[in-house]
Amino acid sequence: MLGAFGAAMGLIGPYATSAMPATSRIPYWLLCIAGGGAVGVAVDAWLSRRMANSWRRVALTSLLITVPAALLVVALSEVFEPARLRPTLSPRFLGQVLVVAVLVMGVRALARRTPATVVRTRIVVAPPLPEAEAAFRRRLSSKRRTARLIAVQAEDHYLRVHTDAGAELLTMRFADALEALAGAAGFQTHRSWWIAGDAIEGIRWRRGAGDAHLAGGLVAPVSRAHAAVLKSAGWR
Repeated sequence: MLGAFGAAMGLIGPYATSAMPATSRIPYWLLCIAGGGAVGVAVDAWLSRRMANSWRRVALTSLLITVPAALLVVALSEVFEPARLRPTLSPRFLGQVLVVAVLVMGVRALARRTPATVVRTRIVVAPPLPEAEAAFRRRLSSKRRTARLIAVQAEDHYLRVHTDAGAELLTMRFADALEALAGAAGFQTHRSWWIAGDAIEGIRWRRGAGDAHLAGGLVAPVSRAHAAVLKSAGWR
């Protein structure tokens, strides 16, 4: 990076160096930038153990290396163009060196920046274990006993069991169904609804309550009383 910056300055030829022949101007700027930049890198490495903010380090490093870099420029000017370039440690000259130092260290800081890592997390509900549903599934017809369980809905004295093989009615209390499904990966979302965790495709919230959109196009209500457990599982 320092080499590229030095070559660019050599091609541009700022600060009265444009009159120098390119064969001298480019090596001159390469050595100025590489030498001053090396000092800056060393100072920045020392400061990094004491100062975390990279842009504050850029400012402080640039200030600290201004005088050493200016002395290097004076020495190189005597080597390359003693008759044409005779800089002195005047405030104007030091200001010019400071500007270049800020540019070099700023570009270096930008080149070394890494984008912030964004970690997106979501709780994935594992499919219900067969043994956790075994007692409940034994009540289903043979057609749906091994089907994917989507939801259980209470209807008066019956339960409507929704599966990917269709729905069927069971004569069973909802409380008994919840007890039978206690070990399964699912949620009670309403006083009359239980849904399988792996069947949830999304939840639309409104005023604390919501609707759970399930596999197969089924929609189950989510009451305010049962919303917290779903939100804690990542459905926000």
